[in-house]
Amino acid sequence: MPAPPKHRNAHPAPKPRAGATPRPAGPGGGGVQNVAVSQDEGELRLDRWFRQRFPGLTHGRLEKLLRTGQIRVDGKRAKAAQRLEAGQTIRIPPLDDAAAQPPVPRAPMPLKAEKTESLAAELKRAILLIDDDVIVLNKPAGLATQGGGKVRAHVDGLLDHLQFDARERPRLVHRLDQETSGVLLIGRSAKATRRLSEAFRERATRKEYWAVTAGVPQPRQGRIDLPLARSPNNVGRVVEDGDEEGLRAVTDYTVVEAAAQHAAFVAMWPVTGRTHQLRLHMAALGTPILGDGKYGAGKAVIAGAELPRQLHLHARRLVLPHPTRGTIDVTAPLPPHMAATFRYFDFDPKAKPEGPED
Repeated sequence: MPAPPKHRNAHPAPKPRAGATPRPAGPGGGGVQNVAVSQDEGELRLDRWFRQRFPGLTHGRLEKLLRTGQIRVDGKRAKAAQRLEAGQTIRIPPLDDAAAQPPVPRAPMPLKAEKTESLAAELKRAILLIDDDVIVLNKPAGLATQGGGKVRAHVDGLLDHLQFDARERPRLVHRLDQETSGVLLIGRSAKATRRLSEAFRERATRKEYWAVTAGVPQPRQGRIDLPLARSPNNVGRVVEDGDEEGLRAVTDYTVVEAAAQHAAFVAMWPVTGRTHQLRLHMAALGTPILGDGKYGAGKAVIAGAELPRQLHLHARRLVLPHPTRGTIDVTAPLPPHMAATFRYFDFDPKAKPEGPED
């Protein structure tokens, strides 16, 4: 007698909810999972998506899972560099316990609670622009952008306080030196941060810096094209053309106002973005930025003038494409110490210098 036909409940599997947190898979965590890519994760590389979701999964193990077809995107084999789209479904095979661990929360800065709250409140007051995609800060002079070494307080460690109603923790797009004040751009999602970072990488940005120099640069307007190199102790230096350690560094500048030959209000537009580029280029002209003890030493002062000793360098303006619409064009007011020096020399804080592209 022929065997009776086998009956099976053929209900379709429910579509995974976008943005759902994957359950640990593998020993003690179940089997295969299907996780939908959320709107905020759209355009992430597949390997970055796994790095965010499964930080314990090594790159070598991920590559093996991709190579053997155990990880798939919408049912198809995928590569680590593939860009994801919102709504796609990622098949995740059983993972071992180490790989399946959720992301470890970022360690808080080693500061007292009242100090952290005070700095967070200062950053909130420093917001120049906020929308669904970006936050633009007027970073205070003296506050580091990121931690490292003996740095205890930094913007990156305070970003939890700037999350507000966003689904993700904000991310830094670029950085400013600790003693430099001014426009600092932060993305409110991975997608926005990636697009903003691409604008910096592709030089689709226009950055304007203001400085006060000790002495007046000559010529009073021009382009500095001097290669720079970095020493192991993070001190930069100008090098000769052809030096294998040198990287091309280009700065356009103009003297906006001068106080005899004692000091100058200088606007600068960096074409490249080397570490300490503006400080090194001004020092190379023999007119270091006021207060720059690292590269100007004893020359970065004005004899007989009672002026603040802080570095007089300010990221004044930033223009770049908005990640979803139009253009970002933000100007940051001068920090208190530079405003005081401007008053001392009667420089115009409302000046609108014309750069090479104006």
